[in-house]
Amino acid sequence: MDTRNMIYSAMMVISALVLTIEWLRWLENDNPVIYVSAMVLVGSLAAMIIGIAARITEISSKIDAKEQSLRINIQGVEENMERKLDAMASENRASIHELTGRLYR
Repeated sequence: MDTRNMIYSAMMVISALVLTIEWLRWLENDNPVIYVSAMVLVGSLAAMIIGIAARITEISSKIDAKEQSLRINIQGVEENMERKLDAMASENRASIHELTGRLYR
């Protein structure tokens, strides 16, 4: 996990705790279960966001690898087709040269 993500997660949990404490003081309610549940809620939200970011990074790297593999395969097919077309063109040139030689005899 990235240091930046850890800092953001800690900031989310701390700010949720402070916001919950101030809000419950304003409502004159001192239930510690609410504080803990707010911290768990925000902590799980932060973990979910970090997990999604990690999955997106993993999928992006897989797509890049497949794109590079596809690019290499396309180049291989292109080179193979070029060789075959060159061989066919040289065979056609030889056949045409032979036919024109027969016509002029």
